[in-house]
Amino acid sequence: MTDPTSLAAWPAATISGTVCAVAGQSQRDMREWAAAYPGLFSAKPFDGALYSTLSLAMAFSGPWFTAEQLRMANKVCLWAFGLDWLVDYVATSQEEVDGIARRCLDVAAGAPSVPGDDLTRLLADIRDELAASPASPVLGPVWREELGRMLEAMLKEWRWKSTKATPTFEEYLANADNLGFCFAFAAHWLHTTGPEDAADLGQVREASRAVQRVIRLLNDLGTYERDLLWGDLNALLLGAGRAEVERLIAELAGRSRELIAPLRSTHPELAGYLERQMDFCAGFYRVADYWGTL
Repeated sequence: MTDPTSLAAWPAATISGTVCAVAGQSQRDMREWAAAYPGLFSAKPFDGALYSTLSLAMAFSGPWFTAEQLRMANKVCLWAFGLDWLVDYVATSQEEVDGIARRCLDVAAGAPSVPGDDLTRLLADIRDELAASPASPVLGPVWREELGRMLEAMLKEWRWKSTKATPTFEEYLANADNLGFCFAFAAHWLHTTGPEDAADLGQVREASRAVQRVIRLLNDLGTYERDLLWGDLNALLLGAGRAEVERLIAELAGRSRELIAPLRSTHPELAGYLERQMDFCAGFYRVADYWGTL
């Protein structure tokens, strides 16, 4: 790992070259995972650009991390995309989405994966890998709680869509765990943190949740056209105009930076990663989206 503060002395192109090299290593990992779990990643929207842009997002957010250190962030994020696809676009009934959530929670708690189910098979592999981390006794429960929060939020959004209910803008933003950022971040935190550094749980989690709200709205600005086509909810469909959402993003981003600031001295890598994730998404969603076409 490179000390984040030392990067300021590097030429910008050198940093970019290192980041792209790490992203390339991570992209090869993602392609191997996709091939190993074909039942989860065979749909058309899982195209080459999705693996490329996801790996670049992680690498640019933590240019001091190696591909190995970013491995869990990449793996869990990709798994969450597979979960999102199954819940939002494959499941056709409340019973089906409830079953998906129940199986995932059972596996995260230690149950064996379901035969023939690549979703739980990959989750079990992630669970076992995370359990080997020295910080697992402290941060393992955090990761499982974040999984539960994400699943609950996904089910809530599925019910809104299936019943054609329209949440208020405030209800929608309060359901930002649907995005899965805090879940993926918890896995990265667990994978890269030693037991002596697994402190300030409340502060780190509050900061990550603030960043998640910002990214939720940045995502909506960038995916509005696709959300219309795919039938997804979007903040711009709930009575808020683009200018209003942009103003709120600036306000929430400012609050996020306030929460991140005290962590710079105690958790410099995590603090930098949180802020850079937010800033990366601000640029990324101006131009593109992760998903491929249907």
